[in-house]
Amino acid sequence: MQVHTRRRLGTSDVRVTALGLGGAALGNLYEEVAEETSLHTVRRAASLGIGYFDTAPYYGYGLSERRLGRAIASLDRSSFVLSTKVGRRLVPRAVRARDDQGFVAAGRFDPVFDYTYDGVLRSFESSLERLGVDRVDILLMHDLGALTHEDRHREIFEVAMTGGYRAMRELRDAVAVGAIGLGVNECAVCVEALERVELDCLLLAGRYTLLEQGALDRLLPSCEASRTSLIVGGPFNSGVLVEPRSGRRHYDYGAAPGSVLARVDRIREVCDAHRVPLPAAALQFPLVHPAVACVIPGARRPDEVEDAVRWLELEVPAALYRDLRDAGLLHPGAPIGEPE
Repeated sequence: MQVHTRRRLGTSDVRVTALGLGGAALGNLYEEVAEETSLHTVRRAASLGIGYFDTAPYYGYGLSERRLGRAIASLDRSSFVLSTKVGRRLVPRAVRARDDQGFVAAGRFDPVFDYTYDGVLRSFESSLERLGVDRVDILLMHDLGALTHEDRHREIFEVAMTGGYRAMRELRDAVAVGAIGLGVNECAVCVEALERVELDCLLLAGRYTLLEQGALDRLLPSCEASRTSLIVGGPFNSGVLVEPRSGRRHYDYGAAPGSVLARVDRIREVCDAHRVPLPAAALQFPLVHPAVACVIPGARRPDEVEDAVRWLELEVPAALYRDLRDAGLLHPGAPIGEPE
């Protein structure tokens, strides 16, 4: 598969490359990334044909957006697609930057949930300023869901589907954005949203990967029925599908439990039997589904981008996925790239 292959998001005019770049690491997620390294990472991605960059105000509390804005300033604007998110406002704080949400050496702000009409518009304008652009191609509503908001989910979801969504529709109608959707970690809220509103795309992190395919049960059929494209974030499930057997291994933004590690090791054995690197199989698997437009792993350094490009363009036989399915390591309904 070629990196620069482009696919349309829903019925919009926005087309994304098969491989994109997620921007959380540019916001110093878990470890500090030098400013120059972050700029070189984005520019190396562009030079290799990656034409989709995703970020959010939440990533480093504005740091990821500012760094991405500096990096893309020297690029041809027509050569890439840019997405950011709404749903949090960044409120300045007088004391040092907070470090309790995974971002280190981040901006001196508190991220405050705000899915109201006015809150979405203010967040969008602030993002344009940090990015140094006058429009974005994709605007995503960030981190809705019952796992995130617990007993306030119903109340927050209603505000988002009325006030916040209305603001996003108006921005799209005004051509300030090209496509709208959600950027979340939960399948259930995507299904809820598709039952309420019209969306061009969903950026779903970690829920349709080589490790887990729960999105096949309800969400992906809903996407196909509504002509909504899926962008797969976190295709390595926070790292466990790309990290070596030795050392600390991560899953869902934390330490991977033993059951997950055992499953990953079984998947790796099948990949080894086909002489295919596990990360290559993981990166390409979601793209076999017709509703999936692209995958967007994160990267901290240029060499990590180079690895992702190499893995995406490596030939992965459908027989590998068939063997995983036969071993009970893939959902029986998962497309694997060969006639059924």
